[in-house]
Amino acid sequence: MFKTLKNDIPASIIVFFVALPLCLGIALVSEAPPFAGLIAGIVGGVVVGSLSGSSLGVSGPAAGLAAIVAAAILKLGYENFLVAVVLAGIIQLVFGIIKAGVIGYYFPNSVIKGMLTGIGILIILKEIPHFFGYDKDPEGDWEFIQVDGENTLSEILSAVNHISPGATLVGIIALLILILWSTVLAKKSKIFQLIQGPLVAVVVGILLFNVFQGNNLLAIAPNHLVRVPVPEGIDSFLGQFSFPNFDALGNKEVYIVAFTIALVASLETLLSVEATDKIDPEKRVTPTNRELLAQGTGNIVSGLIGGLPITQVIVRSSANIQSNAKSKMSAILHGFLLLISVILIPKLLNMIPLSALAAVLFVVGYKLAKPSLFVTMWKAGRKQFLPFIVTIVLIVFKDLLWGIGVGLAIGVLIVLVKSYRNSHFLHKKESADHHHFTMRLAEEVTFFNKGAILRELESIPEHSFLELDVRGTKYLDNDIVEILEDFSYKAKARNIHIKLISEKGVVDNPDSYLAFFGVVSASGH
Repeated sequence: MFKTLKNDIPASIIVFFVALPLCLGIALVSEAPPFAGLIAGIVGGVVVGSLSGSSLGVSGPAAGLAAIVAAAILKLGYENFLVAVVLAGIIQLVFGIIKAGVIGYYFPNSVIKGMLTGIGILIILKEIPHFFGYDKDPEGDWEFIQVDGENTLSEILSAVNHISPGATLVGIIALLILILWSTVLAKKSKIFQLIQGPLVAVVVGILLFNVFQGNNLLAIAPNHLVRVPVPEGIDSFLGQFSFPNFDALGNKEVYIVAFTIALVASLETLLSVEATDKIDPEKRVTPTNRELLAQGTGNIVSGLIGGLPITQVIVRSSANIQSNAKSKMSAILHGFLLLISVILIPKLLNMIPLSALAAVLFVVGYKLAKPSLFVTMWKAGRKQFLPFIVTIVLIVFKDLLWGIGVGLAIGVLIVLVKSYRNSHFLHKKESADHHHFTMRLAEEVTFFNKGAILRELESIPEHSFLELDVRGTKYLDNDIVEILEDFSYKAKARNIHIKLISEKGVVDNPDSYLAFFGVVSASGH
């Protein structure tokens, strides 16, 4: 890890600037203390980053859990809720031990690509109001229907009518710096590759905030800035920590909340792992069971000291990859930066305009949702494009879990339809005096194929000859065997002659398919 510090240190700074407002915003959306979000970010970086096998994944508080967390805090109270977070971590450890990490591999690539693209679009849409200095909705509120009662699109329309000139100017200058840095300067000298454009954009934003302070038109209001809690001393800082009330272990609601958090957090993590691995330039593969163990440990630690639940987060992971990080040292360092900054320089952090950070996230969002990807997925065919576009639409207009869930359901439905159609091959050869059919069954034929095979058999006319070829079939479901049994009975009445061809030989008009295929199964076919 230490060999790549020249890449990982600049990347960690960028991830820090992306994570800082999101930690605070997700805490606000979750009805939790702001410091709880920072704790989760620190633990996600330092603890989970150290234990994880993911080279580029970054963990912290997740927007996808915000609604669950807010409802749980309201029902249980914060100290009791922390008990549920600790228990959720223990459950995740169990998931890792029983090797449940394989679940993430069962999501189609089209859904994963749709998730990345949908999040990219959502990042851009959600940051437009902050870019123009309209910050009514907090950072980290990623659902279409927002906590302030507006939706994503109405928030953008409201922003157009409430533009803050100073914040907007900072956002425009920051965006120009980012574009110039990546398209021109980074290609001219190594110094521009070592010093990342987003860092320069944020520093310029701080300078402009101070310059604009004396100007009535361009002055940036405090609500357009990052807002980190500022402790007055050591006692004040330590007083921000909360601790779980383990007397709540007798409350069954705590266990329900714990299992819900563990399940949703694990699913979000596994999907983020899958997505992060796909956009990793070196195509490394994260050990998913180890990731669940790392996330479980992180949630135990976070819950014990007053933090929010943790997952691997695709927004931060994407920013990490796009900042040219090479190892997990970047994620670990970003956690230390969060810790050091909230202790030593909270006042400086509170000078960062949200519009400058919005410009950084615009670039992250665009790289996730490049227009060329839509063209690629369209050319891949309907079976790829349909789950892809449905996932995107539902993520943007509903939320992340709905998008992934429905996208997966459509992907499964397409597989079932394909399986229905590909169970067999039927060839028809006619002569003047009879109909000759050859039906060749696929390698695996299951109950999903019942309808297609039954339809074909019923379409065979009277006085026909049918060759049923099962030489290439390795697995034949009992449901299909029973269909063949029933058809054999009907075939006699319709004068249909059946010849069964298998690796064991040829059988004319078999009396019992169940008995025959029982012998075949015993031979390993």
